[in-house]
Amino acid sequence: MAAITEIPGPKGLPLLGSALDLRRDSLEAFLRARRDHGDVVRLSAGPPGARSVLHCVFSAEGVQQILASQGANFRKDNQFYEELRQSAGNGLLTAQDADYRRQRRLIQPLFTKRQVDTYAAAVTLEADGTVERWRDAADGVVDVVREMDRLALRTVSRILFGADVEAAVDVIHDNFPVVSEYVTRRGFSPVNPPRSWPLPSNRRAEAASRAVYAVCDRIIAERRAADATAGAASTGTAATEGDDLLSLLSRASSEEDGSLDAAELRDQVLVFLVAGHETTATSMAFALHLLARHPEARKRAHEEADRLPSGRAPSAADLDELPYLTRVLKETMRLYPAAPVFGRRSVEAAEIDGHLIPAGADVLVLPWVTHRHPDLWNDPDRFDPDRFTPEQEASRHRYAWFPFGGGPRACIGQHFSMLESVLALAALLRAYDLEAVDTEVPLTAGITLQATGPARVRVRARG
Repeated sequence: MAAITEIPGPKGLPLLGSALDLRRDSLEAFLRARRDHGDVVRLSAGPPGARSVLHCVFSAEGVQQILASQGANFRKDNQFYEELRQSAGNGLLTAQDADYRRQRRLIQPLFTKRQVDTYAAAVTLEADGTVERWRDAADGVVDVVREMDRLALRTVSRILFGADVEAAVDVIHDNFPVVSEYVTRRGFSPVNPPRSWPLPSNRRAEAASRAVYAVCDRIIAERRAADATAGAASTGTAATEGDDLLSLLSRASSEEDGSLDAAELRDQVLVFLVAGHETTATSMAFALHLLARHPEARKRAHEEADRLPSGRAPSAADLDELPYLTRVLKETMRLYPAAPVFGRRSVEAAEIDGHLIPAGADVLVLPWVTHRHPDLWNDPDRFDPDRFTPEQEASRHRYAWFPFGGGPRACIGQHFSMLESVLALAALLRAYDLEAVDTEVPLTAGITLQATGPARVRVRARG
């Protein structure tokens, strides 16, 4: 059968296409596009002469073609990734071709399961700190979005910097939301003024980027100076080397790929600080909020966490003892994928799920929509962790659920994100019962899924 060349889609307004719908609520607009027009949909937005055209692919088969089987034809060459490169560097998230392959080979050994398991102590240390903080919560109410953002940022900072954890947390927390909003707005706008123009938005974003870069550069320089001093003082014996991620990144090298220079090291640190905390924070926050709204699931999660040995923090070895909490997390990432939209640009024309995507097209795959596809998920809006029993997972298409992407560019931090989230949730659930204060949380899509209002939960200490 010949590929369909006329891809369906909403007509939108004569002058602006679907721009207003996408601006008002892009997540709902994408869901409606699939319901009304099928699994491959063409959306146009913006005025004539400056109109963006988006080819949205919603089926699991189409997602697999774009991310995996035809992945080489769909690159991170679109406007969004270019804006992200300019604001956050050319690290593992944004690099391509030889740069990406070299970085991946150098960094992959730091994210093996064995290595990641050594980060568990930092996870539980920060989770225990959150347990203590919540004892002083006013009226026992906490906003889990804010709290999990703090916990995840402190955790990844501790893993990166070791004892220097405090140095980066406030700077990243205060400045990266400015960068994120700026990149998102420019990444999806059909027309942007040059960054060099002295506009207030440009100045704010540039100042925020400089602050984030500066704290990373300072910590890296101080660490290298300390390592050099330790080496000089060792008088011929091996200096003691740090085992935090920054030290491991600094020492990463191979005959083929050399090592990371100062700029590359800084860019990788930024990727791990930003991508490594925002995505995990989103998953943990909505897992807590869903459990607070679903008593039966919360009861099962409490019972499982309580079966862990008392008197010590959860460890990496306990992950296998937390299958239900792992299912809770996976179901959370189905309903609230931290990266709700992935963008690519086609190099050559390609047939995707029976439709012809033209060369040079902007293509979106959307976990937000595919994770709710009624052909893949029964009663898709219902929270049901048992969708992720081994038997259920084996029966589904590989790309029915893809919160970490897929193919050769799948997220390098998958195991770390799962380890951190499950262990931190277990520590919090052993200490507290939960009751939802806010039953609905307004959302928007930025670089990651963003809550635009509070997600408050009342926490009660358990005996």
